[in-house]
Amino acid sequence: MHRTGLTELEVVLAVAQRSSFRGAAQALGMSATAVSAAVAGLEARLKVRLFHRSTRSVALTEAGRRYVERVAPALAEIQRANEEAALGPDVPAGTLRINAPQGAVSLLMEPLFSEYARRYPDVRIDIVSESRPIDIVAEGYDAGIRLAEFVPQDMIAVRLTSDLRMRVVATPAYLREHGTPAQPRDLLKHRSIGMRMSHGGVYHWELERKGRKLQMDLPARMVLNELPAIKRAVLLGLGIGFVSEWFIADELESGALVAVLDAWCPPYEGLRLYYSGHRFVPARLHALIAMAHELGLADRVPVAR
Repeated sequence: MHRTGLTELEVVLAVAQRSSFRGAAQALGMSATAVSAAVAGLEARLKVRLFHRSTRSVALTEAGRRYVERVAPALAEIQRANEEAALGPDVPAGTLRINAPQGAVSLLMEPLFSEYARRYPDVRIDIVSESRPIDIVAEGYDAGIRLAEFVPQDMIAVRLTSDLRMRVVATPAYLREHGTPAQPRDLLKHRSIGMRMSHGGVYHWELERKGRKLQMDLPARMVLNELPAIKRAVLLGLGIGFVSEWFIADELESGALVAVLDAWCPPYEGLRLYYSGHRFVPARLHALIAMAHELGLADRVPVAR
């Protein structure tokens, strides 16, 4: 592995990620002795212990955890700058890091990410799927993807989809057995498939009609935190669900799922790709933005009205 003046930082991060000196050594192409010496040298200069060590385990100290949290984004930015400097500023290369909700990745895999991967084979695409609010700059991401309402105001946003819509859905067999809700209050007689949020709570269904807003806290038969699992549970007839329309478009069209209470499910602003306008925008991100415009994604994601 080519070594730089940042070797000690690279070593510390590798050990922290793998909780192992030996694992870090293998990943970095170094000897375990060299890895141990690099960590010890940095600890000596900082005058602080970064790792707890025993014969069986390696773990960050509290000081080490804080240090890694601060250093990791900066090191990632430096490494990407080195890659871009070597290849030229206009050539998409290096690693494109994006933070996005799981559902958004599924929606955009075809055509955006798959076409990008084919067109720019020298770019490594690294997508982290999570729903928690993050600072994409501090955590070393090139861009984030979120619903429009969750994009920070100081970011530049690119429209990726048209408006989206949540739908209250169930199988025809479920509705025959349990009845079809005609009003929101009828949902209280049903068992729902709940969604676990990133903060640990269960999502309260948000319904709205003519300015009247309701938050429905329904009895849940099952609570899940993955959209594919929620969709599957609804399709198995285990309960009634509240699912984004784009995720179940085929099932609605085929009749495998039936939507109810549509008058209470208005559309909302869709997904946005966002990034900081206060720092250098790499060619790999420019290329993704240009492709999103080229493909006309906002016009290709249908939403029933």
